[in-house]
Amino acid sequence: MSFISAVLTLFFVMDPLGNVPLFITALKDVPPERKNKVVARELLIALGVLLFTLFFGQKFLAWMNIDQPSLGIAGGIILFLIALKMIFPMKDDGFASGPEGEPFIVPLAVPLIVGPSTMSVVLIMAMREPSRMAQWTGAVAVAWLLNSLILLCSFQINKLLGERAMIAVTRLMGMLLTAMSVQMFMLGLRQFLAK
Repeated sequence: MSFISAVLTLFFVMDPLGNVPLFITALKDVPPERKNKVVARELLIALGVLLFTLFFGQKFLAWMNIDQPSLGIAGGIILFLIALKMIFPMKDDGFASGPEGEPFIVPLAVPLIVGPSTMSVVLIMAMREPSRMAQWTGAVAVAWLLNSLILLCSFQINKLLGERAMIAVTRLMGMLLTAMSVQMFMLGLRQFLAK
């Protein structure tokens, strides 16, 4: 895998455009002056998770006795629950669980920015060619930076599209996220049964 293909793979797996409506939904009750700070914080946490996964992910999973199929199944279940809340919104949507009603780590940093599929890509890069860790670190940083630029503009994208369009996009993304979560779950299950 070349450096460019690693960046593009990570960028598309992180899916920043698909995450825009999810971020808008998750941050709808956060005061406007705090929104960009929360997004920046979650992006930095996501970068930390990515770098930790790159350098220590394989050892950590082995130490916790967690295999790849379990990671995929758990990620599928979490994404499915998030998708259901997007399609069938409730007054208390469960996103705001941190201080002052702000989401903290879950679901923004993990699993939306850095989900099991992103962790898997990073793990595969590190496992297949550990001699290129400097390049993989650069690829992670560039993909994260591109992702960050889009997510930090998510509120401007929301204003441009309007509330009705964002509701429609959010529900559509919920449907797509449901399909992705089922696929992730089934892939993890298939890997588990093949063992």
